[in-house]
Amino acid sequence: MRVSRFYTASHLVVDNEVQLESDVSHYVSRVLRLKVGDPLVLFNGDGCDYPAEILELSKASVLVLIHSQLNLANESPLAIHLAQGISKGDRMDFAIQKAVELGVSEITPVITERCVVKLSEDRWQKKHEQWKKIIISACEQSNRNVIPLLNPTIDLSAWQKQTTDDTKVILSPKARQYLSHMPRPKRGVRLLIGPEGGLSEQEVYTCEQTGFLSANMGPRILRTETAALTSIAILQSLFGDL
Repeated sequence: MRVSRFYTASHLVVDNEVQLESDVSHYVSRVLRLKVGDPLVLFNGDGCDYPAEILELSKASVLVLIHSQLNLANESPLAIHLAQGISKGDRMDFAIQKAVELGVSEITPVITERCVVKLSEDRWQKKHEQWKKIIISACEQSNRNVIPLLNPTIDLSAWQKQTTDDTKVILSPKARQYLSHMPRPKRGVRLLIGPEGGLSEQEVYTCEQTGFLSANMGPRILRTETAALTSIAILQSLFGDL
């Protein structure tokens, strides 16, 4: 039986006891119904896994003992910074979840011309917290022990102006070059995916004029969430660890 993994913000040290956060404790005790003595694995984003054992357990509190520290190398050698055009419904959540499972190292939600999601600053912050939880959950599921960086939501024009040495890639169905034929990046990749309505011609033009490599993935038009996970999978297959 697979041992469950959980993220904690706590500092983890071998032979130390750790009190799990209330939401994790509730899931362990009330959903999974684990018992005293059951094993689990903790991680806090430092690149290690920490096998542990439940010492004490109640409805809202779980105390565990850290048994060992495992230094694992689960991160892709290719650093991918995904700039995902914000889409409505659960498409954005899906794109972020799968991007994490496929190994991206950084995610920036970007507001584009055709973005239909309009929120107040307070609601954007709530979205950010929701996306952060999705990222952590995806790391728990996929055995990642480094949490990808989630940047604040930003306008596409501001994101384009950021200084970088990474190869900049934009997907465009009109591009002549296939993504699978792009040259090996010297460092990482900054990948821009448009929202459900796609990027405007002006946005594509501006990207191309500011050093973005324009590429396509074949004759079929993919949904925004499909385009994100497909392009990341191609890049990881070519230059990463898939």
